[in-house]
Amino acid sequence: MVQIPQESVAKTVENTAGLVQTRHNLLYPGQNSGAKRLKRFFADIVANALVVFIRLITAPRAIWAGSEPVPRRRVYFANHTSNADFVLIWGILPAYLRRQTRPVAASDYWLKSALRAFAGRDVFRAVLINRDKDNRDPEEDPVAKMAAALEDGDSLILFPEGLRNLTDEPVLPFKTGIYHLAKRMPEVDFVPTWINNLNSVLPKGEVVPVPLICTVTYGAPLHIKPNEERDAFLGRAREALQALAAQTEGR
Repeated sequence: MVQIPQESVAKTVENTAGLVQTRHNLLYPGQNSGAKRLKRFFADIVANALVVFIRLITAPRAIWAGSEPVPRRRVYFANHTSNADFVLIWGILPAYLRRQTRPVAASDYWLKSALRAFAGRDVFRAVLINRDKDNRDPEEDPVAKMAAALEDGDSLILFPEGLRNLTDEPVLPFKTGIYHLAKRMPEVDFVPTWINNLNSVLPKGEVVPVPLICTVTYGAPLHIKPNEERDAFLGRAREALQALAAQTEGR
């Protein structure tokens, strides 16, 4: 049985980014011209390496059940049990969708170090959210930042449960952010996305077993209804994800 440490995905990103950045510093000391282009080039190298890595350790399979892999603006809202959830959803998408899909992630995690910031901002192009409600500026409003990304033509990966679900409940009650985003962007597809088996890859703990296969099932898209109340939409979205889980387990 193969074993990997819990933080292996983050460490793989940081180590690969570090090697690439070191090579750049040696080849181009003090050079600033074309820095953004070079940074994007190196970020693409790390992204491709990470896609290969995640596919090797999880042997993922995408199941499109009610939606198709087409280039539309979408919010893939998913269950959240593992540190590697968004990496798997992002990595299993076809390249033409992956290029326009951005995870929504916590800035306090992804800005801890320069290399982690490079991974979050440049490799994943994450929409980084300040979770400290009491100490964030108005321009850091999470819903506004997510809506701006969608208005720019990007898609998002969102975990409406908030923190990782470490309970026996399949899906925890949703936070209200997904409702406010749907209300602000009613034309965008909200696609329920169920990850199966990934908790066996990177659960909480130091050492974990790697399963033979992971599946990511993309369900039928939802849209907010005219005048739909918050609790009604949150309940409907959660039920769609729960139904997708039951459908996946029945395969």
